[in-house]
Amino acid sequence: MASEYLEHKLSLLPDLPGCYLMKDINGKIIYVGKAKNLKNRVRSYFKSSHEGKTARLVSEIADFETIITSTDKEAFLLEITLIQKHRPYFNIKLKQGHSGYPYIKITNERDPQIKIVNTLLKDGAYYFGPYPNVYAAEETVNFLQKVYPLRRCNGFQNRPCLYYHMGQCLGACFKVVPKEVYDRQIKRIKSFLNGNVGHAKQMLTKRMQDASAKMEYERAAEIRDLIKYIEITVEKQKIISHDNTPRDIFNYYMDKGWLSIQVFFIRQSRLMKREKRLFPIITDPEEEMVSFISQFYKQKNQLLPKEILVPNSLPTDVVSSVVENVPVRTPQRGQKRDLLEMAGKNAQLVLEEKFRLLELDESKTTGAMKELTDAMGIPEGHRVEAFDHSHIQGADLVSAMVVFVDGQPNKNLYRKYKLRTVDHADEAASTREVIRRRYTRLLKEHAEMPDLILMDGGTIQMNAVKDVLENELGLDIPVGGMVKNEHHQTADLLFGDSDTPLHLDPKSQGFYLLQRIQDEVHRFAITYHRKVHTKNSLGSRLDSISGVGPKTRNKLLRKFGSLKKISEAPIADLKGLGISETVAQTIKFSLSKIDEERKVVNYQDKKIIN
Repeated sequence: MASEYLEHKLSLLPDLPGCYLMKDINGKIIYVGKAKNLKNRVRSYFKSSHEGKTARLVSEIADFETIITSTDKEAFLLEITLIQKHRPYFNIKLKQGHSGYPYIKITNERDPQIKIVNTLLKDGAYYFGPYPNVYAAEETVNFLQKVYPLRRCNGFQNRPCLYYHMGQCLGACFKVVPKEVYDRQIKRIKSFLNGNVGHAKQMLTKRMQDASAKMEYERAAEIRDLIKYIEITVEKQKIISHDNTPRDIFNYYMDKGWLSIQVFFIRQSRLMKREKRLFPIITDPEEEMVSFISQFYKQKNQLLPKEILVPNSLPTDVVSSVVENVPVRTPQRGQKRDLLEMAGKNAQLVLEEKFRLLELDESKTTGAMKELTDAMGIPEGHRVEAFDHSHIQGADLVSAMVVFVDGQPNKNLYRKYKLRTVDHADEAASTREVIRRRYTRLLKEHAEMPDLILMDGGTIQMNAVKDVLENELGLDIPVGGMVKNEHHQTADLLFGDSDTPLHLDPKSQGFYLLQRIQDEVHRFAITYHRKVHTKNSLGSRLDSISGVGPKTRNKLLRKFGSLKKISEAPIADLKGLGISETVAQTIKFSLSKIDEERKVVNYQDKKIIN
């Protein structure tokens, strides 16, 4: 049985191809595997019964991590690299120098050959691969030997070999083949294995169609399969590149004040290593990334690569200046761009896993609640109720309340309020109204009171809450204020009579719980406000215009469907509905600010997303 921690991680695995690295209690990698679907494959270790080596492996797994790839083939190739690098105890195949999968080799000889090999040697030959599908690689070599022949015989024997008569050997068996002839063939083979197979596929497709037309269906099927094998063999992938430039790739993902960074190390034409970092930040992520890259090479005495790749949000000239003028580039297309995007996607998955693990881990969320109450110097509690207000230019003023119990949101206890406060700018009045309505009702129902009340705001809202609780209702409930910084991110917690925030450790569980509460109550308030505003905006705006009655309103809505279209319609179109010119002009004037209001709504949407 997997531990609770592993159970939570298993539930968060993506339905994507990639590699998984199993670790023991000391964090040492003990097994590397690949999967078409990481979720299904990794879960199978813990959800099925095993015997022998696999059972022993599972018994020693204390943690795991994943690296997602774009394709199953990339997962195969990355697995090879990771096994050769880490040499895990439980991997009995794919040892250093032997991938377990074949390569296609063009030998370094006077009369070169093309062949299938299993071992990489430093012999000056050209190597392509490795190829996970052995049969596909063999069929591809057979095809190349027929289309771009080199030497298939054992060498000079004073007479032509059988392969020469079949057109699969250039004739080294009985004559001197010029070097430039071999060079031309090798150039074509290299181009083919690097993915330029369009001409060959067209030729084979024509042969397949001809065979089918002649009702030679078995031959047509053979050619069809050959086309498929060629596609499999030369399928583009990012894990192994076609140049030897050592390069480091940096990408990141930011959410809820946390920055997730992925660093890919490309060495010897392949992805050799991945490092990841997670930490909270206050400044812009771009500024943090430049600083991180600078410190990355200085603190670790990391060898500088020949090239650094970064996303286009980072200033490449600045990054280059802080890493001793190593060329820093943002690729726009091709394999490098794909690798950069893959690093970004891994960064996003790592951060999302962190957040969701915190939510799933009940012991940590319960502990987070204790961290909050300890920081405030109040008795340990279980239930938090948090409030936020929302409006647009004073219209449709609403408030919303969320409830967290032992660090977990309980959506069954959420409440929404349409506020009656006339002055939308009076935050204190809005706060008094919703607090009065909420806790008067709880008193009447003899219902459970919260252990802590949090307001999305500062001193004004906190004082308004305490005024109603203490002076009107006679309740003694601790009240805190959740303050955001200029980046609209949770920054501090206010409590007591002082304006000085408590400054929770941004790496603590308590701070993360505060972030979740503030984000959730803001989301809930804005979502409710949108519904109210959408419902009221059409009818109420038209009803408030002088000269527009129920019949005229219904005509307009049936004809145009939205305030925006009514606002943009010519007066002649309005008059066509039987509306007088005076009323039509009044309607146009009253709706003239609809675009401005829409911009405000869009701005609030962006703030929610960010």
